[in-house]
Amino acid sequence: MKTAVLALLATVASSAAPSTKTFRGTISDDLCAKADHSQMRMGSNNAECTTACVSAHGAAYILYDGKNVYRLSGGPTPEPFAGRKVKIAGALDAKTHTIRVDSITRAK
Repeated sequence: MKTAVLALLATVASSAAPSTKTFRGTISDDLCAKADHSQMRMGSNNAECTTACVSAHGAAYILYDGKNVYRLSGGPTPEPFAGRKVKIAGALDAKTHTIRVDSITRAK
């Protein structure tokens, strides 16, 4: 009986864990979440503005997929991908709209 209960708990715990998915979008910052930095003018392009917003204004990197904004946590730093289209592998916490990042690569 004890073994059956432990097996059931392990099954429930593993099914509740978020699964890794691939997300596509542009790395931006939460001050300019929709990757439109035309109003900020913190650099000559989106990449420079994103980096400046993060370093000078304490903004956080986000992923914008054209519709949704996702916060990013853990994993490799998104800084080298600022202002660029990327693919992110990670698990989504739907309650907080946060992706636990496993990897980031440039989108082709």
